[in-house]
Amino acid sequence: MKKTVLITGASSDIGLAIAKEFRGYNLVLHYYQNRSAVEEFARNSLDQVLIVQADISKEEEVKTMFEQIKDKFSSLDCVINNAAYTCDNAFMDKSAEEFKRVIEVNLLGTFLVSKYAGEMMLEQKSGNIVNISSTNGIDTESVLSMDYDASKAGVISLTKNFAHALAPHIQVNSVAPGWTETTPVMKMNPNDLKVEKEQILMERFGIPEEIARVVRFVASEENSYMTGAIIRVDGGKK
Repeated sequence: MKKTVLITGASSDIGLAIAKEFRGYNLVLHYYQNRSAVEEFARNSLDQVLIVQADISKEEEVKTMFEQIKDKFSSLDCVINNAAYTCDNAFMDKSAEEFKRVIEVNLLGTFLVSKYAGEMMLEQKSGNIVNISSTNGIDTESVLSMDYDASKAGVISLTKNFAHALAPHIQVNSVAPGWTETTPVMKMNPNDLKVEKEQILMERFGIPEEIARVVRFVASEENSYMTGAIIRVDGGKK
């Protein structure tokens, strides 16, 4: 029986790279706005694909998403919590609504998806959850994205707590990327990017495929004895 994986934020650069790593699975590709990206992926995929739209910060929409998964595939083996939102601006310019939205999507959304995935997985007594956090949530601070940093630190905390709550049958781990060549990053000021690269031991940014390969391992049967772990993928920090 083919396994089923849910990838949230599947329309992003990293989300699509992760989806490619899970060829051979039944794929549930979640998106919020960019449906065309996941539709294009689905057209070129030989796997069974369910495309689901949802605002993961809203519990009713998350519940509906899981009802669709149950109707289509009946079981769920793996969840990749990749969906995220950022709003970089000067901290004195950040509104309460902007700050709140980042926390709602990145932290509350991860909680809600993990909660309902955990419910299914506990019934099965098996499953694997991988949360995409960030080195911003560990020790890479940015004043412009303090709300994002706080949300990703929260995701790391959620990872450890869910690992306890869902033990012993469900593994919960987090992959924490550093600077990665995503579309938004590569639109930044070239001089700023040069400065950041100089702080990396490997002197370059990662690419989405490198993040995705680590996620694939963490979610695979090859990872049989790791839970509650935070795995940095950042090229090394000087």
